[in-house]
Amino acid sequence: MNNQRVIEASILGVLLCAGMVLLGYFLSTGALRVKGLDRTVTVKGLSEREVPSDVAIWPIRFSEAENDLGSLYALVERHTGAILEFLKSNDFSEDEISVSPPAIVDRQAQGYVDANKVKFRFASNSTITIYTGKVDAARQAMGKLIELGKQGIVIGGQEYEAKTEYLYTKLNAIKPEMVEEATRTARQVAEKFAKDSNSRLGKIKTAQQGQFTITDRDSSTPHIKKVRVVSTVEYYLSD
Repeated sequence: MNNQRVIEASILGVLLCAGMVLLGYFLSTGALRVKGLDRTVTVKGLSEREVPSDVAIWPIRFSEAENDLGSLYALVERHTGAILEFLKSNDFSEDEISVSPPAIVDRQAQGYVDANKVKFRFASNSTITIYTGKVDAARQAMGKLIELGKQGIVIGGQEYEAKTEYLYTKLNAIKPEMVEEATRTARQVAEKFAKDSNSRLGKIKTAQQGQFTITDRDSSTPHIKKVRVVSTVEYYLSD
């Protein structure tokens, strides 16, 4: 009886030892797998496009000066009409043109100005704004402003308040292709990293689409825009 109990105890001990060995094997294998999953590489993919603007906002600012207020308003009205005729002759419609009321200043009413040195008492600044999708037509018309100058109209320069603005409004049309390109370039970088490190590239762990930015290509060509997006992608690596 005692021998049988010894044998049974020995068998139980062997089984327990085998179980512990198997448990340790599975635990170590699982730990290695978990550790392998922790190996990742984070890369960035870039996509850039140069696109032409599809909207132009062109403010035409002109100034007048007179000593008689009535004469000043008559001059503003006459020159406004001349500018409108100029724009219509360059194929801009009334829907594309807006006329702001003139801003009139009485220079003698300004306390910091010596009235004796003021040649013209009243001065006005007027703005006519063109909002159009005909960007090329707007740029061509800008080169013809000398025609208005020949009529005695003083056109302001491209200062901040009267600076022409160019817009690109078709971003949604190119977004999918650019995101795809940024993701593809990110994967190419990740594959190169995996090859250099003797690893294999796995699935995507996380992915973040960057914000799209639209900027002028350069200061000389503001009507050409540069669209840019950077995607950040994290991949798993394995041996």
